[in-house]
Amino acid sequence: MYTYLLINIFSILIPLLFSFEKRLSFYKLWKALFPAVLITGSFFIVWDHYMTLWNVWQFNPAYVLGINVWGLPIEEWLFFLTIPYSCLFIYESLNFLIKKDHLLRFSKNFSIVLIVILSITALLNTDKSYTWIKLSLAALMLVFVVLKKFPFMGKFYRAYLVSLIPFLIVNGILTSLPVVIYNDAENLGIRIFTIPVEDTMYSLLLLLMNVVLFEFFKKKMIPVK
Repeated sequence: MYTYLLINIFSILIPLLFSFEKRLSFYKLWKALFPAVLITGSFFIVWDHYMTLWNVWQFNPAYVLGINVWGLPIEEWLFFLTIPYSCLFIYESLNFLIKKDHLLRFSKNFSIVLIVILSITALLNTDKSYTWIKLSLAALMLVFVVLKKFPFMGKFYRAYLVSLIPFLIVNGILTSLPVVIYNDAENLGIRIFTIPVEDTMYSLLLLLMNVVLFEFFKKKMIPVK
């Protein structure tokens, strides 16, 4: 019953501890981080609520505490704090360690390619709720960042690629036990080990929304030294 809770705790534990490392001082960015996480988390909670309501997935009662808020386990609410926190920690750590943005010149073209692939796949699978909604949302978000010409997109893709490693571990545990049980009638049925392939775009959208808002609040709330 504590499994999902422990996954949340261990996901954030190391990033939280290293937030106070003197050179990075990630804790000083909390005033930008928490509004970004709160806004993005609110969007995803609504999404998760309806995906659960529509039987796109369900949560295994054997691995959760049994405390539900708006139809979702309390652990799922915590997920949208612990995972974005950890991913933004990865994002800032990489920015601190690697000053040059090697992927910036490729980021626009990569985004456009993703938009085309996601849009076509979504249009061809409108009978699968998880597939067409999630891929459409990811495509729309990518259209937004292309139009806005954000200068940090190379750094975003770098963090996203690195974050796929813990993503495969955490999501692999969630889907292999399983803590989260997917209805394959609502997705493509293609798995990376036990993980629905759409979850890679779920992860991309979650991180991208957080990064865009995080950078916005950093600019507004934290003075440039």
